[in-house]
Amino acid sequence: MENFFIREAEEKDASSILSFMKQVGGESDNLTFGKEGLPFSEEEEKAFLKSKKEDLKTVMYLALEGDRILGVGDLRSLDRRMSHRGEIGLSVIKDSWNKGIGTALMEKLISYGKSIDMKLISLEVKSDNYGAIHLYEKVGFQRIGTFPAFHKIGDEYADFEIMVLDLR
Repeated sequence: MENFFIREAEEKDASSILSFMKQVGGESDNLTFGKEGLPFSEEEEKAFLKSKKEDLKTVMYLALEGDRILGVGDLRSLDRRMSHRGEIGLSVIKDSWNKGIGTALMEKLISYGKSIDMKLISLEVKSDNYGAIHLYEKVGFQRIGTFPAFHKIGDEYADFEIMVLDLR
């Protein structure tokens, strides 16, 4: 897909991000939330986005086609004795899977992590989400373990892989 660009999320994106999260949450069982999306009001999301802009150790990027959000990626720095580490979250709408959006977002997030001297970046991914695992391995992440029963949908538990990118 050639017609997308990536930029940092802004407060004005709050409503669109919340709508995107409902859409992407309803399209698969790979995320820790479903079609209900995230439990935030638009005002809470605006405050969250503002705090991300003010915290140089945290960033959220949007992959966009015009005004339409195709993907969201964020990198969050951890605190205190874990301040050398960060965690990534990534989601792409289903009709944009396998079109380079996830790769582009991951590369942008990793580049940001390097620019702030982050040493390790981790993420968790549903164990049967083979496409995402392939993407993460392609950009350098390694599996370090499995978290059993990481989330539960109805009566079904799902294991997640814990993956790390070592930037040292």
